[in-house]
Amino acid sequence: MAAFIELDHDRARRRGYPEAVYCEGKTPGQVSAIARAIKASGTTTLFTRADPAHTKAVLSALPDARYDEDARLLAWPPEPPAPHGGQVLVVAAGTADFGVAREAQLTAHYLGRAADLITDVGIAGLHRILARLDQLRSARVIIVVAGMDGALPTSVGYGAALQGLAPLLTMLNSCAPGVAVVNIDNGYGAGHLAAQIAAPA
Repeated sequence: MAAFIELDHDRARRRGYPEAVYCEGKTPGQVSAIARAIKASGTTTLFTRADPAHTKAVLSALPDARYDEDARLLAWPPEPPAPHGGQVLVVAAGTADFGVAREAQLTAHYLGRAADLITDVGIAGLHRILARLDQLRSARVIIVVAGMDGALPTSVGYGAALQGLAPLLTMLNSCAPGVAVVNIDNGYGAGHLAAQIAAPA
């Protein structure tokens, strides 16, 4: 095993959730070595923020890994666990937020939760979200993804959005109780948090 690799093989037993490899900032060679080590250990793993070169590197070692281009996420083994616990619902304000929303949805899904995605229901057209009230009320956890104002802020937006900083600060300063906020574009973090909230009692 390469000297820079120290996989957390015990994470699933200790925490109940699989290993995750953040690909951004790593070379394809490093990601390939990690994927080979994962194959040898049989450790269930998510590869997040994978660009095309990272994806090729992972698939060269784990050809059956599931790749989602929109989420930039690979999962191995490719089949998610049977869902248990509460329903997670990911709500994306606009199409531009879809990639981050899909990352959140798939993360929750591979962490063992039923997870659905509703897109293009931003508050600018209130009727779009009101039409989904039954679905919203049936969820244990709702992840709101939005570049202008959301609990999972994205870097999408006009200049004053400051690459997601403005919606992040809006949500951090919200007076609504019970709203958890994750970092800008952090679909993996939002999906993981939602999976923990929706865990079986």
